[in-house]
Amino acid sequence: MGRFSLPEQAPQGLASPAAARAIKVMSRAQVRVFKLTGGRVGGKWRVGAGFREPVPTLLLEHRGRKTGRLFTTPLLYLEDGDDLVVVASQGGLPDNPQWYRNLLAAPDTRVHLPRRRDVPVRAREATGAERDALWPRLVALYADFAKYAAWTDREIPVVVLASRPPAS
Repeated sequence: MGRFSLPEQAPQGLASPAAARAIKVMSRAQVRVFKLTGGRVGGKWRVGAGFREPVPTLLLEHRGRKTGRLFTTPLLYLEDGDDLVVVASQGGLPDNPQWYRNLLAAPDTRVHLPRRRDVPVRAREATGAERDALWPRLVALYADFAKYAAWTDREIPVVVLASRPPAS
């Protein structure tokens, strides 16, 4: 295993409350820095497979399906024509991330991209042939997605964020 590669099995403690808290704190810091710098800092993921080839990052807004509270989550993304594609991998944990469940309940939202703000999008899950075509491109973008998929029994959702006109 290389210095920056991930183990073949999920690391012990990945699902621990301490790991969840650490991820939450790091995500909040990335959101803050991204917003302060317009994405000049925090707009590229440089961890794991992204160390040698940084991966573009966006900020996804989503409304809590139970609380109605607005959340912002940093995510890696792939451009697919006018659409953006994100992956609900949650590092290979057994459950889908909250943001994914929130998008299923309220798919009209917006994203922040480096040097752009408030891009309105509508989320939908890619399934079947569309997902099959996108998955290899996502793994080529960030190879660790393949390891995350191997670490979990669930099929990791692929979400297409289609641009939509701003609300009037």
